[in-house]
Amino acid sequence: MAVGTFEQYKERLLKMKPNIYIGGEVVDRSDPRMEPGMYVMRQTFDCAHDDRYKEFCTATSHLTGETINRFTHIHHSREDLFNKQKMTKLLSHRVGGCIQRCMGIDALNALSVVTYEMDDALGTDFHKRFEKYLAWSQENDIVANCAQTDVKGDRLKRPSDQADPDMYLRVVETREDGIIVRGAKSCNSAAPYVDEIIVTPTRFMGPKDAAYAVSFAIPADWPGVKLAALPGVRHKRKHIDAPINKVGDMESLTIFDDVFIPNDRVFMNGQADPRCTPYAGFLALMFAHFHRHSYTGCKPATSEVIASQAALVAEYNGIAKADHVKGKLAHIIGLAELVYAAGVASAVKAEESPSGTWIPDEILTNAGRKLAGEEIYNENKILADLAGGLIATLPMEADYYQEKDGVGDLLHKYIMRNPEISAENQHRCFRMIEDQMISEFGGAMIVAGLHGGGSPQMEEVAMMSRYDLEELKGIAKYLAGIEKDIPIYDRAYVTPRKILEKFKKQVKVPV
Repeated sequence: MAVGTFEQYKERLLKMKPNIYIGGEVVDRSDPRMEPGMYVMRQTFDCAHDDRYKEFCTATSHLTGETINRFTHIHHSREDLFNKQKMTKLLSHRVGGCIQRCMGIDALNALSVVTYEMDDALGTDFHKRFEKYLAWSQENDIVANCAQTDVKGDRLKRPSDQADPDMYLRVVETREDGIIVRGAKSCNSAAPYVDEIIVTPTRFMGPKDAAYAVSFAIPADWPGVKLAALPGVRHKRKHIDAPINKVGDMESLTIFDDVFIPNDRVFMNGQADPRCTPYAGFLALMFAHFHRHSYTGCKPATSEVIASQAALVAEYNGIAKADHVKGKLAHIIGLAELVYAAGVASAVKAEESPSGTWIPDEILTNAGRKLAGEEIYNENKILADLAGGLIATLPMEADYYQEKDGVGDLLHKYIMRNPEISAENQHRCFRMIEDQMISEFGGAMIVAGLHGGGSPQMEEVAMMSRYDLEELKGIAKYLAGIEKDIPIYDRAYVTPRKILEKFKKQVKVPV
C-alpha cells in the first residue's frame, strides 16, 4: 500500500475495540465526535494523492525505495526537513491550524536517532526493532501520535521521589517476552483516532529513575489502554457549511493500566538495562526538537490563517485602507515570515546524525517556536480588534434562515457593512471568525498555540542550555578593551552527540 487512503485508515479505526471514555460513556471510533479530528487526518491522505501536493506529501523510503506518505518518513537530507516543514504549512492552511499528524513523524525521527545511539554504545537491539516497526508503519501508512507528557504529580520532585510512583509512566515488570507499564500521559492529542500511540519519556532521568526510562509503541485500543477524551468541536451548523466547521480534535488523558508491551515494540527499557537511563532525556529532547521544527511550519500557517481572516473582515467592515489596519496585518505577516524563516534556516544548518537521520539546528528551531508561542494571543487580539464585538454577539445561525415575522431577512439586512459584498458572504465571514475564536475548539487552539510542543519557557530553557554565553561575551570583552582580540564569532551548533555526553555525565549508571 505505502501511500494509503483515508478509507483504509477509517476502516482500521472502525475495527478497533471501544476504549474511549467521553462524558460517562465508553465509545468506539464510530462515535460522531471523532469525525472532526478524522476530517483533519483525511487531508494527510487525500493530499498525498493530489498532484498539487504530492511533491511535499510523499517521499522515498530509505528502507525500501518505495514511495510513502511523508508522515511516515525519516529525514535523510536537508531537503527532507524543508519539505516536511512546507507540507505542514500547506496542510495546516487547509484545516485552519494544527494538522495533528506531525507527532507521529516527529516521534519516529527521534527514535531513529536515539535507538541507533543506544545500539551502537550499548550493544542493544532497539534500533533493529525500531526499523522493523518503521517498515511496517510505512507500508501501511500508519497514523501515529506521541504520548510524551506525564501527569508529573509534584512538579518539584523527580519521578522516583513522587509520593505516588505512577505520576510518571514506568516499567513495573520486565518479562522474557516484554514489559508491563503503568502510568498516564496527559495532553495526548488525537489519541482516540490514531492507529498507534508512540510513548517517549518526558524529561531527563536521574540515577534512581531507571524504571521511567521507557519507550514503546502500541495500537490505541491495546488491552489496558484507557482514553479519557475531551472533544474539541466548532459550533454545529445547519445552513452555513464551510471547511472550518468540519475541523476539530480530541485530547486524551491516556491511562496505561498495567499494560503488557511485547519486546518487538519496546524501544527503551531502563529497568532491565539501567545503561539506557541517560538516553531517556536524549529521546525527550529529540522528540521536542523535531516537533518544534514542525511548529515552524504549522505556526506560520496559523498566523497566515489569522492574517487572512483579519484582512477579509477588514474589507467587509470597510476599513481595509486604514493605516492602523495595514500595520496590524504587517505585524502578523512579519511574525509568520520570521517563524517560517527560523525553520528554513534550521534545516539549512541541519547536521546528519550517526543513524543517517538529519537533525535541524536546535537553537533556531526553538527561537522560532518561542516567538510563535509568545505572539499567539496578540495575533488573536488583532483579529478580534478588526472584527469587532459582533463575533461574540451574533444571533443564532438558524434565525438568519427563518421566515417567521421576516426576522431572517431583517438579520441579513442589518449584518450589511460593505455594500459591494453580499449579506450571505458577510454572514459567512463573521461565522468563520466566531468559530476561530469563540467556539470550544477555537479557544482551546489559542491555548495550544502557547503551550503545544512546549511553552515559550521550555524553548527558552532549551536555547540557553545549548548557547555558549562565554564565547558570546568575547565580543563585549573586545569592545570594552578587556581582551585584545575579537573572536570570529559564529554561534556553533551543539551536536546531539555532545548533548548525549552531557546526559551521560549527569547520570551515573553501570557501564
